[in-house]
Amino acid sequence: MSEKPQTTFKGTNAQARQLQEVIAKYRHVQGGLMPILQEAQGIYGYLPIEVQTMIADGLDISLSEVYGVATFYSQFSLTPKGEHRISVCLGTACYVKGADKILEAVEKKLGIKSGECTADGLFSIDSCRCVGACGLAPVMLVDDDVYGKVTPDQVPNIIDSYLTKKGGAKKV
Repeated sequence: MSEKPQTTFKGTNAQARQLQEVIAKYRHVQGGLMPILQEAQGIYGYLPIEVQTMIADGLDISLSEVYGVATFYSQFSLTPKGEHRISVCLGTACYVKGADKILEAVEKKLGIKSGECTADGLFSIDSCRCVGACGLAPVMLVDDDVYGKVTPDQVPNIIDSYLTKKGGAKKV
């Protein structure tokens, strides 16, 4: 059984200072944990255990309380997201039209699974439920770009366009 390497936390002193300012701002506000988590995710891009620990220490609450809130709400991510965020719609219309095969093609091309980020931090993959473009099923999003009626054989070229243009997408 091979294990994926753990992502090493790479927070900066400037980010830590920024987080401490946020904690101080909401420390005495009832329900302040939510806005702190939201702002912390904005600062770091996700909520690794190190950030959750800083928040727990700063609010003088248990780490399990912070973790419980961070894992309860789907808006929070405990894993890093890539520079380019790929999302494959697995809503009913997309799934019926083969979205699962699109997701498999993305995972194969990048060598990671849904919910993970490539080692270089360039791409992350997630699945989602209905993006409201059912007439274009199956749908794949890369950042804010929407790709409709995608086939598995188009996936490598779509992803490669983000490599060759350093983020400038060429829609199919």
